[in-house]
Amino acid sequence: MKRVKAMLQHPLVWPAFTLVLLCLLDLSQNRHFLSVTMLDGHLFGAPIDILNRAAPLVLVSLGMTLVIATRGIDISVGAVVAIAGATAASLLADDPSRVGAALLAAVGVGVLAGMWNGLLVAFVGMQPIIATLILMVAGRGVAQLLTGGQIIPIDAAGYLAVGGGYLARVPCSVWVAIAAVAVTALLMNRTALGLFIRAIGINPVATRLVGLRSAAIVFGVYTFSGLTAALAGILISSNVRSADGNNAGLLLELDAILAVTLGGTSLLGGRFSLAGTVLGALIIQTLTYTTYSIGVPPEATLVVKAAVVLVVSVIQSATARAVLGKQMRRLFPSHRAKSLSEVA
Repeated sequence: MKRVKAMLQHPLVWPAFTLVLLCLLDLSQNRHFLSVTMLDGHLFGAPIDILNRAAPLVLVSLGMTLVIATRGIDISVGAVVAIAGATAASLLADDPSRVGAALLAAVGVGVLAGMWNGLLVAFVGMQPIIATLILMVAGRGVAQLLTGGQIIPIDAAGYLAVGGGYLARVPCSVWVAIAAVAVTALLMNRTALGLFIRAIGINPVATRLVGLRSAAIVFGVYTFSGLTAALAGILISSNVRSADGNNAGLLLELDAILAVTLGGTSLLGGRFSLAGTVLGALIIQTLTYTTYSIGVPPEATLVVKAAVVLVVSVIQSATARAVLGKQMRRLFPSHRAKSLSEVA
């Protein structure tokens, strides 16, 4: 019983359980849901589609995870996605052969956007939500200025291969997300950087007093968030073969925050889980797929998503489980009820 209780208290159990439930629901609606076949020389099927479409969210959520771990927030990532895509499309519209320059420019504007947020938060001392709100509003305007308020089509084959191509029969976007997760995990787990970020989230004043350059680390975290958002912007614009300054990345920051919290990262800072973030992003994308597969009207999709997130968050709450256990003991004052409450 103690082993079961310890397993249920693991932060990744409930996100994984939620993802499995969603997959089972999809499987009940479509018995071929988990089928993966070969089509035109690459893998094809619902799992591949979910992984492909979840890749940009995974990238954005990685940066958001580290920002939230330092007690911050970055609500400008959706705008940065739009700016990156618009920058690349603008360059490619003049010369489709400048794929390398377009990729570097898109990444560059994302890094600059992250540095701007980091400057305001780490060195100016502005509240993170206010600092990133400024770029969220201004950045969307910049993206629309770059595109002239129009949707710019992209015809450069090299650029389109990044988000819409395949490598070893798997979508390139999935490989980009895997590489980003691997590099981030190595930095967080194999260097002292992860420990420093956790320390800043737990007590930023103490870390500064002991001589840790917390401002520089916070600045770097926001820069990294801008970088991952730019990579997501490249994948999205490449996948849809166009750049839309108005709708690209719209509300993506909210999905990223949901993915991070579903994965067990604390909004109070000091605790984060990259594996949980990846699970959270997969939950969000699978949930989107599920709502369409079971026939939920598009206008009700956000309501269903919010309801599922609420349920999962309540289940993850130790306080909620304690209250539930207390009510179970009142309703069923028996040894069985007691055992259930201990598991909860």
